[in-house]
Amino acid sequence: DIFRVAGIYGPGRSAFDDMRAGQARRVLKPGHLFGRIHRDDIAAAVLAAMGQDRPPGARILNLADDEPAASADVVAEATRLLGVPPLPLIPFEDALPGMSAMGRSFWAENRRVRSAKTQAALGLRWAYPTYREGLRAILQQEAGEGPA
Repeated sequence: DIFRVAGIYGPGRSAFDDMRAGQARRVLKPGHLFGRIHRDDIAAAVLAAMGQDRPPGARILNLADDEPAASADVVAEATRLLGVPPLPLIPFEDALPGMSAMGRSFWAENRRVRSAKTQAALGLRWAYPTYREGLRAILQQEAGEGPA
C-alpha cells in the first residue's frame, strides 16, 4: 500500500507546541486550506491495512482528516482551548518576509484531499475527524486524562 499522508500533527507536534515556543501565528490567506491527520489515525490506518486479507497489489490510501482548514482557524482553536486571547490575524503578504523556504512551500499549495474511500476500504472512521477533536485529545493526553 502507498499511504499519502496530509499534514501530520499530534502530541509534541501541534499548534500548542508552536504557541508554547512563541512561534504560532494566525496567517490569513483567503482560500488557503490544508488537510491534516492526527498521528493516531495514521497508526490506525496502517494497522487496518496490514490486517486485511486481500489480493496482492498496491493501492493508494489518502490519509487526511474530514475537514481541510485554514491554518489561522487551527491556531484560533488552540488558543480557545487554552483559554488565551486569540492571536492577531496577519495578512499573508505581511508574513512573507523572513518566511523559510519550507514555510513558503506550505503556503504555495492548497491540499484538500478526501479520505472517505480510504476509510471505507479500511473499514474505519478517524478517531479525530477534524483538528478540533484532535487538539482536544492532545490537551487531554497532556493532562493525563486521555490515551497515551
